[in-house]
Amino acid sequence: MSKILIIEDEETIRRVLNKVLSEENKDYIIVEAIDGLQAIDIVKSNKIDLILCDIKMPKKDGIDVLKFLIKDYSEIPVIMISGHGDLETAVETMRLGAFDYISKPPDLNRLLNSVRGALKNNIFRKKNKFLLKKHKQFNIIGQSLEINNIKNIIEKVAKTNAKVLILGPNGSGKELVANQIHLNSSRCEGPFIEVNCAAIPSELIESELFGHIKGAFTSAVKDKIGKFEAADGGTIFLDEIGDMSLSAQSKVLRALQEHKIQRVGSEKDLVVDVRVIAATNKNLKSEILNDNFREDLYHRLAVIEIKVPSLNERSSDIPLLVEHFLKLISVENNSELKIIQSEALKTLQDFDWTGNIRELRNVIERLLVLTESSVISKDDIIKYSGK
Repeated sequence: MSKILIIEDEETIRRVLNKVLSEENKDYIIVEAIDGLQAIDIVKSNKIDLILCDIKMPKKDGIDVLKFLIKDYSEIPVIMISGHGDLETAVETMRLGAFDYISKPPDLNRLLNSVRGALKNNIFRKKNKFLLKKHKQFNIIGQSLEINNIKNIIEKVAKTNAKVLILGPNGSGKELVANQIHLNSSRCEGPFIEVNCAAIPSELIESELFGHIKGAFTSAVKDKIGKFEAADGGTIFLDEIGDMSLSAQSKVLRALQEHKIQRVGSEKDLVVDVRVIAATNKNLKSEILNDNFREDLYHRLAVIEIKVPSLNERSSDIPLLVEHFLKLISVENNSELKIIQSEALKTLQDFDWTGNIRELRNVIERLLVLTESSVISKDDIIKYSGK
C-alpha cells in the first residue's frame, strides 16, 4: 500500500484528486491537508510515500513546503500542481527537487502516469538505499595489523578520486577492497563495474572496455557501450590488469589521462567520469622489464598501492573469518548454525592456505555440510578439510 498526501486549499480539487487516485488503485491510502502548515505536521507524524502539492496556499505556500521536504524528507517524491504557475515557476520547482510539475486543470492521464512513475522511482530508491546500507555494513573481516593498515588506507583514499592499484595473491580479497573503496566514496550511488581482464580474449578486450559501433568488425551487428561508459559517474574495477594486452593498455592510459574514450570503429571522443581501481596478482615491475606492461600506465594506476596479504600472513584473523563464514553460509543454505571448537580453530590456523580466503570459505562450507554434529571438532577438520 502507498500513502499519498494531497496538499490543496480548494476542497473541490482535493475531492477530484482523491476520487481519481482512489479509482486508480484501491491500495492507495489518501491523506489530505488544506495548507502547508498542516501538511508539514502530517509528514512529521506519518509515513508518506508521495505528495501532490499546490503552490498558492495560505499560511505556507507550496514552494516553502517543497524546500522543507527536500531538506528533511528528500526520500518522498513531490509532484507540484498549480493553476498560477508559469514556465519559470515550473523550472524553479524542478530545480529545487520536485519529481514533476503539472498545471491546473491537470490532464488526468498525465497525472496518473506521473504518480505511477514517482511511486516506482521511490520503491527503487528505497531498495537501493537498503542494499547500499547492507553492503556498507559488509566490512573487511579481520583485526590483524595488516588488515587494520588496509582499513586505514581505505578510509583515507575513499574520500578522493585517486587511482588505486591493489596487489595480492589470488583469493586474498582484492575485489572486496575495491568494493569498500567504492562504497565509502562519494560515488557510492553510482555503478561499480568489474572487468576480469584475464577472462576476456585479447581480441575482444577493447570492445568490452570501450564498446564498438555497428560494422566495426564482422560480428558487430549493432552499437554496444563498453564498460567505461557503463561506469560513468561511478567506479570501474580492472581486475587482473597484468593480463591486459599492450594495445588495450595504451587506450586505458588515454582514458586515464584525458577522461575520453573511443568506441571501436569510431573516431568520436566520448567523455567519461570514471574512477579507476585496478588489481593484479603479478609483479608489474617485472612485467615492465619484460615489456609486457607499460611503465607509464603503471605510474598512472599506482597513485595509491594497497598490498593485500595472503591468508598465511594474517593467520590471526582466521577465527574471525571462520565465525563470519559459519554465519553467512548457514543463512545462505538455510541450515543449522554450528559452532567450532577452539582446538579445531587452532588446527585451521596451522594449515598452509595456498588458496587464501577463497579456499578457507570452501572448507567451512564443506564442514557445515558434512559434519553431523552441531559442534565442529578437530577430528572433523582433519576428516573433511581436504588439507
